[in-house]
Amino acid sequence: MSSTAVPTPSRLGLPRWAAPAGVALLFVVAYLVFQGTGTLPHDKEAPQFLAVTELREWIDDHRNDNPLFLYFLNYIRLFVGLLYGVFQTALYALGWPGITGVMGALAWLAGGWRIALLAVAGVSAFGVLGLWESSVDTLALVAVAVLLSLAIGVPLGVWAGLSTRMRRAITPVLDVMQIMPTFAYLAPLALFFHIGAPAGAIATMIYSIPPAIRITALAISGVSPTAVEASTSLGATRGQTLFKVYLPLARSTMALAVNQTVMMALSMVVIANLISAPGLGGDIIRGLSRAQVGIMLPAGVAVVIMAVVLDRMLMAVARRDPHARIGRAGLAGAGVLAAAGLALIPVLPATWPENLTLNVVSQVNDIVRWAETNWFGVTTWIKDVTSAVLLNPLESLLASAPWWLIALAVLLVAWRVSGAGPALTALACLLAIALLGVWEHAMQTMTTVAVAVLVTLLIGLVLGVAAARSPRYSAIQRPVLDAAQTMPAFVYLLPALALFETTRFTAIFASIIYAVPPVVRLVEDGIKAVPATVVEAAASAGSTSAQLLWKVQLPMARRAILLAANQGIVMTLAMVVVGGLVGAGALGYDVVVGFSQRSDFGMGFVAGVATVLLGVMLDRITQGADRRPSPRKRKFT
Repeated sequence: MSSTAVPTPSRLGLPRWAAPAGVALLFVVAYLVFQGTGTLPHDKEAPQFLAVTELREWIDDHRNDNPLFLYFLNYIRLFVGLLYGVFQTALYALGWPGITGVMGALAWLAGGWRIALLAVAGVSAFGVLGLWESSVDTLALVAVAVLLSLAIGVPLGVWAGLSTRMRRAITPVLDVMQIMPTFAYLAPLALFFHIGAPAGAIATMIYSIPPAIRITALAISGVSPTAVEASTSLGATRGQTLFKVYLPLARSTMALAVNQTVMMALSMVVIANLISAPGLGGDIIRGLSRAQVGIMLPAGVAVVIMAVVLDRMLMAVARRDPHARIGRAGLAGAGVLAAAGLALIPVLPATWPENLTLNVVSQVNDIVRWAETNWFGVTTWIKDVTSAVLLNPLESLLASAPWWLIALAVLLVAWRVSGAGPALTALACLLAIALLGVWEHAMQTMTTVAVAVLVTLLIGLVLGVAAARSPRYSAIQRPVLDAAQTMPAFVYLLPALALFETTRFTAIFASIIYAVPPVVRLVEDGIKAVPATVVEAAASAGSTSAQLLWKVQLPMARRAILLAANQGIVMTLAMVVVGGLVGAGALGYDVVVGFSQRSDFGMGFVAGVATVLLGVMLDRITQGADRRPSPRKRKFT
């Protein structure tokens, strides 16, 4: 006999919404009474800012007599520089014929002739775009950063996968490495390692090591305990169990760790150019400084092509059966490609011939100017309406409310949504932001992030649902998402500036483009993961398409949607500093100013720390909501 759960009123006989409504009313009254007090205005000359700046000056003055530099940091810089020089020399020695042939051969061995054809076309595209030397420099920098990231990240990931204590200890460090705005650690890196390729490679490593550790730990922890117990019972040592059981069984997921490490490294090459790292980033920054999208776009496309080629090669290796052998035809094809490329090195010039390049700078600039002229009315209306309806009221609320009232509201919301642990973490982050002296700018950043995440989730839900329900639409959308996710964030800035001028909305627009792809993918995967039997049962019961979506698919994809919200927040925060270049202001602008002006280094560094605290707070709340039972389950018990 089945029973239907019926929602029950509270113990006092009131509806369940009465208590939250009452608490909200109390907060409204408190805001009206205390409005304008306890707002903690921003002080550019705060003592904590000056203290950090003085520390930077002391480090700079003692660089040549401090043992830390003389016997440790300088050797790291020299080693990384030497490794980069080896890769760069080898690639330039191969020239474009050799690189094309070798890359094609490796791609054939990895995934067959189709992947080889993609690799040859992709490498050739670097020359056609007129970016051969920059692309080679970027490839060398990425190779060094990925090699060192994996050398550090894989062992730590294995350790974290085998030890819960290690995983708990390293997780906060990885959170900081991923959420910290890249601008915030570029200045310290330049201080410790000077500028150039070594500093650029180390900056790239900071960004690309976390996924190597996280995904490797996930792969190791997911190995079947039965297989491990069987190995132990047969007398295998811990080392034998690791190399004979854990690593082989975790191979496919660890290949994903390599893939994501490469993707993260490529996403950093542009920003690393700000500390004189060589490569395609220089062309993108040059285009930004001259306000010419035509210079930026080819370099951005080259980064995307490089990412697609490496991604397809690595994923082909991950999908291949480890026991399968490469056929004779595959070996022969790869051998012919490699031999042809190497044989042509002394015959053809090492650099790509200029008469085979394609110059699209003026055409792209003309398209941007046309869009700026003809779409100005529409884009201005969108910007003004969004500012009037969302941005200005929310910023006014957060800026005029007492800090303690906002902290209390976040505590209660986080407790309700995610539980006690995340709520206390969120409160600690807000208190730290207040003590750092950046409360006002943090609230302004919260406004930008909140609006960007809201729009990102709306777009992501719509596109993700459409892709999940239509395989044809999903196939069309996938390459667009690949390009949007891989394209360096700086490339979005000039079109955004052309359409929306220098305002907060420009930063929001760029953030949305950057954050939508992972949200769409997660929503699509979550809805596709709903069991087909459940969908069929709902359809057979007479549910319409809309009822099937709202009553079955979206509720059952709740965890994926919450993860999408989490990733949307993290990706938006990653764009905060970049948005500071185009009028976002607040913490992003503070970080940019601290990087560019020596006297404001302390303010920029503290602003970067505050951005991390905001990210940790929002991350813990969304992750906690993912782990808690759904409101429906809590209600009908």
